[in-house]
Amino acid sequence: MYYPHPLDTTDVRLPESLNELMEQLARNVHEVWAAGRIADGWKWGEVRDDEQKLHPCLVSYDELPEIEKDYDRRTALATLKTIVKLGYTIDKQEV
Repeated sequence: MYYPHPLDTTDVRLPESLNELMEQLARNVHEVWAAGRIADGWKWGEVRDDEQKLHPCLVSYDELPEIEKDYDRRTALATLKTIVKLGYTIDKQEV
């Protein structure tokens, strides 16, 4: 049996300045997920149906229910915390 052991990031506190980055990452997490589903033949459907490859979350990030956005935000937040825990810094460069 598999027992996940994610890196413990409970001691990592991110500055509020990273909230915008977290939201951008969450949006991209959804885009990557949706692109993968669509590439695998999935289409939008009112109700999820694995046999017919239909999924109600194959919509833009802005159209997702908050509960789904929160899932993507948790993934983004965990990624940011892991980056910091591993000793990296996150600095925005002017483009």
